[in-house]
Amino acid sequence: MNENYVTLTIGKQKNIALIAHDNKKAELIAWCETNKEILKNHFLCGTGTTARMITDQTGLPVRGYNSGPLGGKIVEGKVDFVIFFSDPLTAQPHDPDVKALLRIAQVYDIPIANNKASADFMIRSEYMNEEYEHEVINFKENIKKRSETL
Repeated sequence: MNENYVTLTIGKQKNIALIAHDNKKAELIAWCETNKEILKNHFLCGTGTTARMITDQTGLPVRGYNSGPLGGKIVEGKVDFVIFFSDPLTAQPHDPDVKALLRIAQVYDIPIANNKASADFMIRSEYMNEEYEHEVINFKENIKKRSETL
């Protein structure tokens, strides 16, 4: 085993974050309705307004969080999969938060879809119904090695 990485397992039941910019909320809700039979087998969470709208319009239970802390949920291992319908044509005042979320997902090797097509491909993947092992950077080892070179 390579000490620079640790192996994590995404369980059979995924913890899926559902996020959408304002102009994409209706599209995400429609996508959730279309994929309701798959989504109902997983734990769903999302940003406050989006989570409430999805629950109200589809009946799917979605736990709401403030937008910033979702990145922290990834770091804590509480998010396995992110569906984020972003709006590339409208300037977003919270763009640094979006970039931070994308970066955290990359660092922790978390699947992230940022549009309907990628979400469709991901949710229909064979991995949706099974465990998935992946390697992420061993941060303790990484920090230890960095401190030795200072």
